[in-house]
Amino acid sequence: MTKLSVNINKIATLRNSRGGDTPNVVQFAKDVQRFGAQGVTIHPRPDERHIKYQDAYDLKPEVYTEYNIEGNPIPKFMEMVLKIQPTQVTLVPDSIDTLTSNAGWDTIKNKGFLVDVISEFKKKGIRTSIFVDPDLNQIEGAKATGTDRIELYTEAFAHQYNLGNQKAILPYAECAKLANNLGLGVNAGHDLSLDNIQFFKQNIPDLLEVSIGHALISESLYLGIENVVNMYKNKLK
Repeated sequence: MTKLSVNINKIATLRNSRGGDTPNVVQFAKDVQRFGAQGVTIHPRPDERHIKYQDAYDLKPEVYTEYNIEGNPIPKFMEMVLKIQPTQVTLVPDSIDTLTSNAGWDTIKNKGFLVDVISEFKKKGIRTSIFVDPDLNQIEGAKATGTDRIELYTEAFAHQYNLGNQKAILPYAECAKLANNLGLGVNAGHDLSLDNIQFFKQNIPDLLEVSIGHALISESLYLGIENVVNMYKNKLK
């Protein structure tokens, strides 16, 4: 069964819109785990427009499943992750002004940088994952960095699937197969939803984990968070 990690950034966005502490992100993380989520994901950005760096520290003692922290490994981010020591760190090459993640790493061009960063995290026993586009050359490049896993950037698949193009899954399946052959674990995320998750899961060999936030939280407005978490888990079996 593929693990479901719930990205709670949108809960922090809602909280920040009023300047208080409602909804409380720590309580929400506790709740989604109680409802069956097998992990909690956060993606703090330098401007702290949703998840704040303090949230990352506050969540540490309350996440008893898998704690996944995503972000661009700038010095402040690296310092935080090395102190918290989550289950997994997912490296994402988003710039400071990026609204949401919109591209994977060029693992070939950035090999030296990624090798250095990943080695620092692995010294602390933190599992590492690299956000990548579905490109075979980039998967091979990821292997050379020493990462434990890749996270396939699934926006293109989700967009094409919504248009009825099921063949959009093919490059993802090929990349997952190559990653498995190279000994890399495969995660996935971005724009996965209740509409497309089962098809994605059925076509990606040995998919270990999906990280889902925006769609899951949006769907929960209509269906309820506990119900939605379990709907995802059923589709990921």
